[in-house]
Amino acid sequence: MSFDAAYEALTDHDDDARWAYGTGFADPLAGVDTAVPAAVDRADLTAYCLMLGDDALIMSHRLQQWVTRAPELEDELAIANIALDLLGQARLLLTRAAEVEDAGRDEDSLAYLRDPADFRNVRLVERPDADFAHLVARLLVFATWRLALLDRLTGSADPVLAAIGAKGVKEVTYHRDYAAQWVVRLGDGTEVSHRRMQVATDAVHLLTDELFRPHEVELRLAEAGVAVDPSALRAEFEAVWAQVLEAATLRPATDEVPAEQHGRNGQHSSELAEILTELQGLARSTPGGVW
Repeated sequence: MSFDAAYEALTDHDDDARWAYGTGFADPLAGVDTAVPAAVDRADLTAYCLMLGDDALIMSHRLQQWVTRAPELEDELAIANIALDLLGQARLLLTRAAEVEDAGRDEDSLAYLRDPADFRNVRLVERPDADFAHLVARLLVFATWRLALLDRLTGSADPVLAAIGAKGVKEVTYHRDYAAQWVVRLGDGTEVSHRRMQVATDAVHLLTDELFRPHEVELRLAEAGVAVDPSALRAEFEAVWAQVLEAATLRPATDEVPAEQHGRNGQHSSELAEILTELQGLARSTPGGVW
């Protein structure tokens, strides 16, 4: 590539393989039939989109809090871009929820004007990260689980969810690889990094069971071919998790995991309220405000 052609190469959208996050910004829903499929319950589809959208929104916010705190500039950029990917998924899903609900709300009101009890995210995404080891352990769990889910959503009977799944698979594949590389690097590193990575993987293990406990809405929509029964994701998740832990010379956690579901029913930790105070502060203090 000559210097004269450098700008041309940067704007070549047909060669995304050279870029970690791609260069194309095409609308993933362009040409997609957005009508709700016949026989699909609109309340259930709204609830399901809120679940997946809230997962992405809160996880994105937690990652954004790491900007200026990452160990190296390269990781600052990587974490920020992962957060942006998830924010993009949240916008698509909350927009779909508002569209299907048809009650006058939009993506902004769903993100900024709901109280904690109205959020339907899993508790895993609410947790703050004590250090970088906790961050990459939690991101690895979240991305491995979400990648398996989005991959199956590409076959959803709802064309919008299928399109969102197809877009998300490309993004979350990178998120999982990024986190896995750091877990292996720290786990198989020095005595100190190994010990701290072990503490982090043991801690996140206690938050994993909720990911695979199906909500009644998920089961009804899975039966209709629209959603994914999360219990079907456990085997794939466990295989990836075990493979990464082995490469990182970390032992699997043996502590018993509480078999309870909280977040999908609106039962959250106090940490979600803290997140929303920060996330929603501007929108609530200046109702209707625009730039």
